[in-house]
Amino acid sequence: MFYVFLVLMIGIFAVAMIRTAMQNKKIRENGIITDAYVSQIKEDELHDADGLPSGTVKSFFVIYRTKDGAEVEASLGSGKSIDNQMTRNNWASDLYVGCPVKVMYLPEQTDYVIRVD
Repeated sequence: MFYVFLVLMIGIFAVAMIRTAMQNKKIRENGIITDAYVSQIKEDELHDADGLPSGTVKSFFVIYRTKDGAEVEASLGSGKSIDNQMTRNNWASDLYVGCPVKVMYLPEQTDYVIRVD
C-alpha cells in the first residue's frame, strides 16, 4: 500500500513539474515584460512521513500592472526550465517584500508570472 501511495505522489509531482515547465516556456515565448514588486512571501512548513518538520518552502507573490492598466497580484515563478530548476527557491534568495523585479506574464493568464531579471 505504501508503494502505491509513493508512486502516486511521484506521479503527481512529475505532472506538476512538467506542467509548470510548459507554462514557463509559453510565457517565455509569448509573454509581456513589465515591472513589479514583491507583495508577500508565504512560508509553508514541510513534514516528513513521520510528521516531523523537515524544512520550509517559500511562495512569492508580486503586484504588477497589465498593459490594460489593471493592477494584479500573481504567484511568482522562476522561469527556469525543468532541467535547470534550482531547488529551495535559490532563484529568489535576494527577494524581500517591496523588492522591485521584472516579470513576464500572459494577458490571458495574469495570476502567474515568471521572473526575468
